[in-house]
Amino acid sequence: MTAFKRSDDLSDDLAFDLLSRSPVTMYFRPHLFTEATSRLESDGYQVVLFNSATWSNESMHDDFAQALSFPAYYGRNLDALNDCMWDVANQDYGWNPASTGLVVAFSGYDRFVRADRRSANIVLDIIAGHSRGASLVGRRLLCLVQTDDPDLTLDPVAATVPTWNGREWLDANRH
Repeated sequence: MTAFKRSDDLSDDLAFDLLSRSPVTMYFRPHLFTEATSRLESDGYQVVLFNSATWSNESMHDDFAQALSFPAYYGRNLDALNDCMWDVANQDYGWNPASTGLVVAFSGYDRFVRADRRSANIVLDIIAGHSRGASLVGRRLLCLVQTDDPDLTLDPVAATVPTWNGREWLDANRH
């Protein structure tokens, strides 16, 4: 997949809209989150959906390993997650090279943030960093985060702050 081209009509390209703001985009309303993942899937993106609402540190690693076909030697810690996500961004495993891009989507992320804020922020930072790296070679890696907390704030990831999607940008649109 090549990078986005300015000569293309990008006004209705959801992935371009999301990535131009941040590699990590937050959603409050579940139907908007589902609408976005469905639309990206219909645009040829591989969508990997995680229910992070009940995650412990251990179950988070198990889910990543299974969903993205991590190798058996995966160390189940954040450094190992970073290493494996590098391989995913390189399309060594976990990402079908024939797809338009990869979408890592988390539902119920606010509960994981409450359970382990440090790990929750590092996970998003890892994905955001690899999204930037993937874009340098024409690959599209996006992260969508659904939260049941309309006031959730997250630490900056890959030197940018996760932003709300365009339809819920204003606080009034989440309350």
